[in-house]
Amino acid sequence: MKYIGAHVSSAGGIENSVLRAYQIGATAFALFVKNQRRWVSKPLTEFSKISFKKNCKNYGYSPQQILPHSSYLINLGHPDDYLRKKSQFFFIQEIKICFELGLSMINFHPGSFLSVISEKKCLQNIIKSINTILNCTTGIVLVIENTAGQGSNVGYCFEHLAYIIKYVEDKTRIGICLDSCHLFAAGYELRNFSSFLNTFKKFEDIVGFKYLKGLHLNDSCMPLNSRIDRHENLGKGYIKKFFFEWIMKSQQFINIPIILETKDFNLWPIEIQWLKKIQKGKIIDILTS
Repeated sequence: MKYIGAHVSSAGGIENSVLRAYQIGATAFALFVKNQRRWVSKPLTEFSKISFKKNCKNYGYSPQQILPHSSYLINLGHPDDYLRKKSQFFFIQEIKICFELGLSMINFHPGSFLSVISEKKCLQNIIKSINTILNCTTGIVLVIENTAGQGSNVGYCFEHLAYIIKYVEDKTRIGICLDSCHLFAAGYELRNFSSFLNTFKKFEDIVGFKYLKGLHLNDSCMPLNSRIDRHENLGKGYIKKFFFEWIMKSQQFINIPIILETKDFNLWPIEIQWLKKIQKGKIIDILTS
């Protein structure tokens, strides 16, 4: 089964995110468990925690269908020791919130070297941060999102993701979320069927589908290899609609949350309905095609 949804708002209480997902016809959703642009947020009330879990049960959302997103401020590869430890501390708080909400994973951007240290040193900092965080928490899988390679961000190639996974001590608690806009902006061609297959076969060879825990499905406002992260609604950007049809027909993307982060959220119900519709028909096996 393919779980399809969007990154919905938690305004007015985190429990409301569940209702918003249901209202747009989503069978999956993403959310921020705290303010994504502030270090310190108002703590969740017990009422919100209980209501969130109750709403998930009532509307049929299991932890497998929900992919929370961490704060944009967190940089586990930060060149400054103090600021890197600050990121670790606040990420741990988010992970603990996810655990209290009965969730199973959290998505995060790997980090940036800020033009101060090398990419390799930044990746090593990320690995050390992840191992520290895993030792301080329990139950939640940390899901690394690939980046567009904008600015000094690492994680824009499969080799970076594989390098991080290689040195994470507890591989049962590490995963990958692929963002289609970021893939395209980082230089992975997705617009013809042969390139689509080659890109994801490369992912299998370098990283492995066994680590894939989520998918962010976005078109791109910017052309191939732009290294600029600008999302567009499906079929309205440079990637075009064929790619999204191939995704929905591929058996490699079952049983994970497939999340829209597209620009016009008013189109989400239409996009979700379209994605549900096109998944029917002949199934593609990327690894044998």
